[in-house]
Parts: sequence; structure tokens; C-alpha cells
Amino acid sequence: MRIFRHDKAAAAERGAIVAIGNFDGVHLGHQAVIGEAGRIARAAGVPHAVLTFEPHPRRMFRPDDPPFRLTPFRAKARQLEVLGVDLLFTLHFDTAFAAKSAEDFIETVLVRSLGARHAVVGYDFVFGHQRRGTPVLLQARGADLHFGVTVVGPIAAVGGAVYSSTRIRELLAAGKPREAASLLGRFWEIEGRVERGDARGRTIGFPTANIMLDDHLRPAAGVYAVRAGIEEGGRTLWHDAVANLGHRPTFGGSDLRLEAHLFDFDRDLYGQHLRIALIEHLRPERKFPGIDALKAQIGEDAAQARAVLKDLPAS
Repeated sequence: MRIFRHDKAAAAERGAIVAIGNFDGVHLGHQAVIGEAGRIARAAGVPHAVLTFEPHPRRMFRPDDPPFRLTPFRAKARQLEVLGVDLLFTLHFDTAFAAKSAEDFIETVLVRSLGARHAVVGYDFVFGHQRRGTPVLLQARGADLHFGVTVVGPIAAVGGAVYSSTRIRELLAAGKPREAASLLGRFWEIEGRVERGDARGRTIGFPTANIMLDDHLRPAAGVYAVRAGIEEGGRTLWHDAVANLGHRPTFGGSDLRLEAHLFDFDRDLYGQHLRIALIEHLRPERKFPGIDALKAQIGEDAAQARAVLKDLPAS
């Protein structure tokens, strides 16, 4: 997949079928929109493209909101590539872009810059200044400017709930990663560079890889059964693990971090990029009276995590 941090398509990239949206999470509803664009592109023999925006518009309009991203850009791009997208156009969302009218966006970005042959959007897609652009407007302008438009309607999960990034955030905040995974189509991940911590875990027999959450959504604090993915040679190798997400109250910690203990693993991971997939929330984080009590509980957590993960299909 080729990634462009602009909307200036060269001759070989013009005429693509373009799925448009923020696609935070790239959940199963998003995948239906992106997949429809791919189906049309394959039938027409032209590139399959996605047009998205960074930073997420919510970050600009509501800068004081707590972190909410399900898929920061790196994770989103990876999921789009898995879906077979050929071209990813990422437009910088700032005050000037937010002031662009819906009509101007259609004419300057979709038509003039990208030369889009066909646009695919979800039924609830809105765009342009004050969110005045709608799928109905896009269809009307498409007819005038000679490009096709497909609007994908709401798609319900088992039980009738419509796939929603908001609902996924709620489930993760409630400590329900398996339910969130049923809407995402995969287990949700936190990823980042492994940083040096306090090295306390190693002294009690449970060394951990420490990751800061940065722009990721804050899920429920506590202990999780997880899968840890190490990127090596262009592929990801997965290991069963147990992780604590929280502030380490036993030691008076203040910063929020994810500490993962990989089972049967003794390599140095400092500085490497690590992906942590949350599988099951085992218990809330709590303060222990001392090291011995904490060590005993970690042993129980590790045993419970192993039991949860032993029947999980290999990644």
C-alpha cells in the first residue's frame, strides 16, 4: 500500500475508487465501506483507495477531551493494508481545512486533485464546514461532476447493534475486550516502543515490557490476559503474556503505563516496537500491602492468563 500525506494524485493514481472517512478502529462497519470500494475497484480494474484525515477532527474541535483513538495512524494504516487497499491519502485536518465547504471539498479534493472515479461512504458520513456535507449532497454533486457515489447503509452486529466506534470505546472502558473484538473483527491493541521502567518486575521474577499509552484510548485499568506481538523482519511474532494497565499503586506510581510480562521469554525488548492485544480483563488494579503479596498475586494472574490463552487460536 502506498501512503500519501496529501491529495495530489499523480496520473497513475487518478481515477481510483475512494472510500472516505475517519475509520477510527477500522471496525467491521468500516470494513464494509472499504470492502465495497475494493469490490468496485476490482471490477473496474482501477486502484482501491482510502481518503482519511489526521489528526482526527475530534482532536481539533475538542482538544481537551481525554485520549480516544482506537487506531492511531500507524495502526490504522496497517489494518487498511490488510484489507487490500492500494492507496491511502491522508489529509492534514486543521482550521483551514475545517473551514472548507462541502462543495469545495468535492470539487478541489475529490475531482481536481484525486480525479476520483467513484466515492464510497457510510450512511452517516458528514464533511465540510459545519458538517453540512451529507451523502445526499455527495450523490447530487457526483451526478453533476461525473463521478459515481455509493452509500453503504447501517450494518448490524449479532443482536442488532450497529457497528460503532463509540460503542467499542464504551466496551473497552468497561473492561470488555472480547465484546469490543466482536465489533472490531479482531482484538484491540495498544502499541508503542518499549521503554525502560523501574525494573522492579525483574527483581521479583516477572520482568515486564513497558509501553506508554500516548494517544490511545484509556481502557479499564487492571490486569489482562494479552498477546504480545514483536515485529521482526517484516512480520509479527506473537507471545502469550499477562499485563497490568495502570498506575502501580503499590509503589506510588503516577503515570499510566502498560506493563506486559511475556511467558517463557527472556530477551531484551528495550526500544523495540511492541503490539499488545487485549484478550480478557482478569481483575481491577489494586494496592498490595507489600512485595510478597504482590508477587503471589502476579503468580495467580499469570496462571489465569495462561488458562485463558491456551485455547485461543494462534495469531
